[in-house]
Amino acid sequence: MRLELVTIGDELLLGFTVDTNAAYMARELAGIGVEIVRRATCGDDPEAIAEAVGDALKRTGAVITTGGLGPTSDDRTKESIAALFGRGMRLDEEILQRLEERWAARFKQPLPAPNRQQAMIPEGAEILTNRHGSAPGIWLEDDAGRWVAMLPGVPREMRGMLGDELIPRLTARLGATAVVRSATLRTTGIAESLLAEQLGDVARGVDGLPLAYLPGHDGVDLRLTARGLPADAAERALDTGIAALREKTGRFAYATGSEDLAEVVLDLCRAKGLTIATGESCTGGMLGERLTAIPGSSDVVVGGVIAYSNEIKTALLGVDADLIATHGAVSEPVARAMAEGARDRLGASIGVGITGIAGPGGATPGKPVGTVDLAIAGPWPTEARRVQLIGDREEIRYRASQGALNMIRLRLDS
Repeated sequence: MRLELVTIGDELLLGFTVDTNAAYMARELAGIGVEIVRRATCGDDPEAIAEAVGDALKRTGAVITTGGLGPTSDDRTKESIAALFGRGMRLDEEILQRLEERWAARFKQPLPAPNRQQAMIPEGAEILTNRHGSAPGIWLEDDAGRWVAMLPGVPREMRGMLGDELIPRLTARLGATAVVRSATLRTTGIAESLLAEQLGDVARGVDGLPLAYLPGHDGVDLRLTARGLPADAAERALDTGIAALREKTGRFAYATGSEDLAEVVLDLCRAKGLTIATGESCTGGMLGERLTAIPGSSDVVVGGVIAYSNEIKTALLGVDADLIATHGAVSEPVARAMAEGARDRLGASIGVGITGIAGPGGATPGKPVGTVDLAIAGPWPTEARRVQLIGDREEIRYRASQGALNMIRLRLDS
């Protein structure tokens, strides 16, 4: 099956909202063997919607749209697409009743008049039930088999309806078919070019599966893709390919799929009965945030100190003021002292110290923006290392937290 995606909304064209819907749909639909041949974005103007969807129908006869199903005056998707099919609009009394009941239960007031628009449905359309919000989805098809599936633009609602309603419908139409599946191996601590060199004979792919390099703040993800195979064969090929990549990448590989390094570290600590405390300067609590964002982290994370000023480094982490005066706040000795102070004062097994210059100001001779000192203290001799990180302030802070997590991983995984 070949189809096109059209995402609708002025906010997308203006850049105020990032279009995550198209990327999510493309991934999910590829998994059932649907080929996305084109993606387009248009504004809320009815003529623009009609043109984008009409052109897509001429090419493939199958279109999914997101956006423009809400209650406000700029939500014009339904009538614009209905006109392409020569259909009028009708009030669906069942949808209207559900909307009225929803408003009475959730907001204790009558349904506002503008929301009645959400119960207006193109004649001859099928309803795609929205269990995640108020706007119903719509399936509109003509006698020639051309169809448009309209989903809400709210990501949470779109994702839920895609899984609940649209994928089962498309799967039934497809029957037994080849799929497009991908698998990802996550690496960190090695540059993309060096990683390619280390991969050697599998640098371009494994057993016919093409390999993509996806560098980011976390490191470099390696993604293999299987096309044109039945689902079971695709999964077996990907499992074999990922195993081959993991063997080549060695300790630079830390996870598969989308697993965050913080989750990996928490699992390692949990398996060994260890706890973590943090002492952060330039990252401003980002390391602690990443750790505590993982459900169940309370059995590992003791707490942390955001020691931005030298006075707090001394008062709360016990860093000797003379040490700061001699070596500077951004130095390996101070990072070591911060890690040991976090461990000892918060009563954790492992202490982490991070101090650096995130920019854009603050550079000094010999310490440019991106200079970060990391340290981990635990039931081993305290380790420290200096790294020179690239990027803007946010990227440097994130890469510093990633570097600290990787130090813990490498120590615990040895």
